[in-house]
Amino acid sequence: MAVVGGGRNCEHDVSLASAAAVADGLEPGHDVVRLTIGRDGEWRDEELRPLGLAGAVRVLQSCDVVFPVLHGTLGEDGTLAALCELAGVPYVGSGTAAGAVAMDKWTTKLVAEAVGVRTARGTLVGPGEQVPWTGPVVVKPATAGSSLGVSLVRDPGEFDAALRTARELDDRVLVEEFVVGREFCVAVLGRPDGTRTTAPVEEVVHDGIFDHEAKYSGHPDVRLPAEISDVEHAALVDAAVRVYDALGCRGLARADFFLTADGVVLNEVNSTPGMTEHSAAPLMFSAGGLGFEDLLALLVTDALPS
Repeated sequence: MAVVGGGRNCEHDVSLASAAAVADGLEPGHDVVRLTIGRDGEWRDEELRPLGLAGAVRVLQSCDVVFPVLHGTLGEDGTLAALCELAGVPYVGSGTAAGAVAMDKWTTKLVAEAVGVRTARGTLVGPGEQVPWTGPVVVKPATAGSSLGVSLVRDPGEFDAALRTARELDDRVLVEEFVVGREFCVAVLGRPDGTRTTAPVEEVVHDGIFDHEAKYSGHPDVRLPAEISDVEHAALVDAAVRVYDALGCRGLARADFFLTADGVVLNEVNSTPGMTEHSAAPLMFSAGGLGFEDLLALLVTDALPS
């Protein structure tokens, strides 16, 4: 089995942590081959020796299954899934199309709205385009993850700087209204037989936005399980499964929502969520009785041909 981490993007370090945790969690029962994609795009083996793309493909084809743990562009966005498809190797997680669509926050909004899941009102700003500041807004790159490049703008004087920050990661930028509400995460596990299992819902408590520093400082304020009513829980789970299926996700995914006075609002979908024992999705399933190593083993089993 190959576990692939790293990646040529701003989420490289986050991916390395996920990949190391996945490989460590699988090694008791599997022969794990650890592969890393460097920031320069070079594939390397466990000893960090360069393999080249052709060499990496040969290694992948020697394995029964690939567990991609890449976050962000050139990985989570369906590119690694496409490589596995072309190489004819089974892999864990969402396919090419689902990864590409879920990675693009603007396209995800369009899909969610089409199946009746509300999203924040927003505008897509292309390269060189400008839009007026219309009040408190969240400015984010259309395709980056881990909340990198995301800014909450309450002052019009900070708007242009926020656009520049987002454009350092993507020339397409999403400007959304600032949604006032509680923030929740819902983890969805899709099985090959079509069943969908959700873990206990997690609430993230913060002031403003749950940015990169808040996520990875080691001290996020989370409530697991979230203290919500049965009606609120059902609404969150229903919305998460609807978006999961509409995007065509497979395996484990995480959907993040705001719960407002007017109901559920989707924030984003992660088709390859963080995969350490302390990451949100594994923690939620652990709270529901499915431990980290058992979750990993289940994902691998489901990826193998029946």
